[in-house]
Amino acid sequence: MAFATFHTTHVDSDPALGLSLRRPARALARVLPGLGLCILVTLAANLLQALEHRLFGRAWLESLVLAILVGAVVRTAWTPGARWRTGVDFSAKVLLEIAVVLLGASVSAATILSAGPALLVGIAAVVACAIAASYGMGRLLGLPHRMATLVACGNSICGNSAIVAVAPVIGADGEDVAASIAFTAVLGVVAVLGLPLLGVALHMSGLQFGALAGLTVYAVPQVLAATAPLGATAVQVGTLVKLVRVLMLGPVCFGLSLITSRMREEADEPAPHVTAGNRPAPGHLALHKLVPWFIVGFLLMIAVRSCNMIPATALPPIAQAASLLTVISMAALGLGTDMRVVAKAGGRVTAAVVLSLLVVGLISLGLIHLLRLA
Repeated sequence: MAFATFHTTHVDSDPALGLSLRRPARALARVLPGLGLCILVTLAANLLQALEHRLFGRAWLESLVLAILVGAVVRTAWTPGARWRTGVDFSAKVLLEIAVVLLGASVSAATILSAGPALLVGIAAVVACAIAASYGMGRLLGLPHRMATLVACGNSICGNSAIVAVAPVIGADGEDVAASIAFTAVLGVVAVLGLPLLGVALHMSGLQFGALAGLTVYAVPQVLAATAPLGATAVQVGTLVKLVRVLMLGPVCFGLSLITSRMREEADEPAPHVTAGNRPAPGHLALHKLVPWFIVGFLLMIAVRSCNMIPATALPPIAQAASLLTVISMAALGLGTDMRVVAKAGGRVTAAVVLSLLVVGLISLGLIHLLRLA
């Protein structure tokens, strides 16, 4: 009893320890409101999926997609304030990254081998061709160099992440970045909803559709949402292809840093309605930003699973945890998507982004046909 009294007094009298204990509590307090909002949207999505089962005997829209839709409806009708933003951002980023790592445990070596090395080489070729074609269309439509580059890289690699990574390398304007990100958010949701319908119409297998989704959809959570209706193989292949595509961000940024030094220093042709912000200082990204930790973690989990180092009894709980975290991150993605942003952008930007996305899709279908994926 005396020891307990001494221990408590010692802890309370140590200001540094008290401060260290308060910091996690404050961080948790900032995250909880937005996280709670994402969980509520997730619950609503699950209830809607259950209602579909009751009314139609099956779920035409999975909870992954419904979470995006419900979140987008909420975001369009109501803009969450700063109190909610931290938790929503945490759910969209950290929880998603953890889910992607856990998803690696469900990817078998057989699935990777079935894709083949030709597909991995083809991913790099698709990204290169898509960037070149998208940039060319943007310039033909009158977009400045920087905006055309952001649109091309965003559509061809990984949406917002690519835009944010490329912007300082080419010295892009703030409004260039904002307009590009707004479009990737809205069109990303459109792609998630429309791509499964295309896959069914073309009678694509899980391998084929997974490759198509991984090559065309912007972000990892959107790939998960788009491929879920077509089965586990589509999810696994789509995620793998998407993460390989994300790895192209490093070489692309490095190449742009070598060929766009003049672009960072010279002003583009004036186009106030498209680009009116101040350019950030030119810079280069650190390696850890070009190769995110969760991609490394995903690949390590595949290796661990392939070496049979994960007990079979642990695989179902891991898969369930990955699924739950993914749906919560879908809700966060929807809560960050305001469908009204399209109406605020210029027609040239709209045309460039839409045509660029179509080009990426056509090139991807061409690769799938060329490799005879079955």
